[in-house]
Parts: sequence; structure tokens; C-alpha cells
Amino acid sequence: MELAALVALTLLLGALVILVAVAVGRRKEEIREEIEQAAEFAAEGSGAKGPASKKQKQDKQRSRKDKAAQHTFSHTLLAASLKSHSGNVTCLDFSSNGKYLASCADDRTVRIWSTKDFLDREHKCLRANVELDHATLVRFSPDSRAFITWLANGDTIRIFKMMKKEDGTLSFKAAPEDFPQKHKATILNIGIAETGKFIMSASTDTSIHIWDLKGEVLASINTNQITNSYAAISPCGRFVASCGFTPDVKVWEVCFGKGGEFKEVARAFDLKGHSAGVHAFAFSNNSHRMVTVSKDGTWKLWNTDVEYKKQQDPYLLKTVPCASSEGSLVALSPDGRVVAISNGSNIAMYNAASGELEEELHSVHSGEITDLRFDINGRFLVCSGDKAIRVFHNAPGYRASIRDMQDMLKKAQNEAMKQRLQQQIKDAQSALDTVLAGPVD
Repeated sequence: MELAALVALTLLLGALVILVAVAVGRRKEEIREEIEQAAEFAAEGSGAKGPASKKQKQDKQRSRKDKAAQHTFSHTLLAASLKSHSGNVTCLDFSSNGKYLASCADDRTVRIWSTKDFLDREHKCLRANVELDHATLVRFSPDSRAFITWLANGDTIRIFKMMKKEDGTLSFKAAPEDFPQKHKATILNIGIAETGKFIMSASTDTSIHIWDLKGEVLASINTNQITNSYAAISPCGRFVASCGFTPDVKVWEVCFGKGGEFKEVARAFDLKGHSAGVHAFAFSNNSHRMVTVSKDGTWKLWNTDVEYKKQQDPYLLKTVPCASSEGSLVALSPDGRVVAISNGSNIAMYNAASGELEEELHSVHSGEITDLRFDINGRFLVCSGDKAIRVFHNAPGYRASIRDMQDMLKKAQNEAMKQRLQQQIKDAQSALDTVLAGPVD
């Protein structure tokens, strides 16, 4: 008996030693990364020169080799490349106030970037650590004071609060408890309604869950699309939509009572017209337009500003041929003027009204593009695909705006209106000329 007890105690102590070693190793890796980042920022800021040690020279040589292996990309419309992540970036999201861009990667961090720094030479960011896991998805809360993440290993939602410290910088604190595990298949997307009333999660089977902010499931939707390929909440916060194996997009309204209590999820309308499964879709900022991209090799623009409760169907406005493949994403500028579609590591930008292809961006990342979206003002298009985030000027948006104002100028009868439009056209053309002046170094 004593021998058995001694053996058991030895095994237990051995297991504890291994666990401690693993934990210490992980913490060492985090500390190493923090030190490297601090040293990098310090070196950039000071520009100090002096005799380098042997170890510094070796680190520099190794750094040069790493940089040589990184994917390089240059384009006239490239505004910035954000490169603080040490792992592959999987998701991006802009805050509702337009001040922040959130990104998550498999390096166990979420990074918060300031959008006002996009045109600067340096792009510093704040880091939130995802303890013992990593986030595959990130979404800002409507008040821009929190964000939610989807945990890769935990298969659930974790909420982080953003708090301002005395020096004005942000700190991040995870909620005490994660949401319960409900999905059985790989997660596709999460979102928070702009109304702040619910959270959505969708997986590759046919399930979508509607949650309250405390982690209780309010309703579950079976999309009946064999498999889901994409799902999202509309920017207005009223609708949830999904697409998949079937050649349509289904849209539901999440209904609440006057007192704010949840009532039901009601079918609103469908987008029908593609001849094959739909890869993805996107809404304009006011949810009056939607764009879809399909396996049938086309994208379609829809007018969704309809009285669906009176059985009025959305109007198909445009069908345009395009290159698409499994995993293709689509983004619609907030004003509905520009459509952007990813195909592998390439992006095509179209004028939404005419369907004209205006810009082609080839080999933007070393791998497939994982996220694609416009900022809330429509000035920039951002994408991720490897360890970098690319920020592009929305030149097609400037051109569309100029054309619209020129049309308005022809119809203007008031002299004051004419002068105002002429000045706005001049300003927009000047901004476009600046954008087209040349690529970022």
C-alpha cells in the first residue's frame, strides 16, 4: 500500500511539474514578445546609433531573414500596412464611432488600432491578451466600449470591456464568465446588433443563435440551407441574414416589444436570383442595399428598402460577372456606391451603379483573404490574409461621389447650390489626386 501511495504521489508531482513548465514557457513567450515590441518601438523612436553586441547583430540578421520571408506588396492605393500581429489575422471590425479598428489573430491577441493613424508612417496599437486560447472573430459593441470574441478552443463567446486609464490609454478586462457552449459545428460569424439588444452567432451547419447580452439564448434559427457559408447582422440592427449551399439569401427580423423585451424572430424576405450557392453578402450602412456574390460567377446588387410585411420583394438592380471561389468575401461601401470582392488573395473593386470594374488588386496577401470591409466613412477598404492588414484608399468611392455631384450640378437651378457643388467637386477631385499621387513607402 505504501509503495502504491508513493508511486501515485510521484506521478502527481511529475504532472504538476509538467503543467508548471508549460505555463512558464507560455508566459516567457508572451514576455519575450512584449520586450521585442518595446525594443522595436524604442529603436524607431530614438534612432540611436552605437556599437552593437554580437547578440544584437545575430538578432538583426535573424530579423532580416524573417522580413525577407514576409510577403511584400505595393500599390498606388495602399494607404497603410499594419504589421504588429505575429500570427495570421482572421477577423477585422471597425467601431461605430469610427475611431478604432479591431483585429484578432492566432497569436492569442486582439489588437486595437487608431484609425486616425492610418496615414502616418508608424501604426502603433494596443493589445488585449486572450488567456489560454485565441480569438478567431472579433466585434465591437455599439458604444465602442467593449468587444466580443469567438474563442477557437473554447468554442464560445468571451466579452472584453475597454476601460480608460488615468493617462488616457485603454486597458482590457475579460468578463468573469464566457457564454455557454451551444454550437456543434465550426463557427462562421458573430455580431452585436447596433441597437445593443442582442448578439448573434452562426455556424457551418444550419444553426444561428440569438443571445441576450448576458449569454442566454433567446431564439435559434434553422436556416434549412444544407450548410451555411456566411451570416451577419444588418448595420441597422434589425435583421439577421444567412446564405449557403442554396442559391438564395434568407433574411429574418429580430423583433422586440415597446418595453425592450424579446418577442420573436420573423422571416422578412429572401434574395432569389442566383443559379448556384451564395458565398457571401453585405449590407449598405442604412440596410437599404445588399450585395451578394455567388458560385455562379456573378455579384448582384439589391434594393432591400421594401415593405416586406406587405409581401413586397426586394428589387434586383444589377447583375455583374466576376471572379469568385470558395471563401470569396464581399463588402459594400456604407453609401452603397462601391462593391469589393475577394477571390483568393486578389480584390476587385466595382462601381455599384454601373457595374464597371474600376480597380484590381493582385496578390494582396501571401494567402487567401480572411476578411474584407470598408470603414464607416467609406474612405478606406481594409483586408487581412496573413500577418498583415492592408488599408486601401477607396478611389472608386471618390470617383462615384464626384460623378454624382456633377449630375446634381447639371440639374441645380439655385446659384448658391451651384457654387457649393462646384467647391465640393473641387475638394473631392483634390483628395482623389492626392490618393493617386503614389504608393506608400
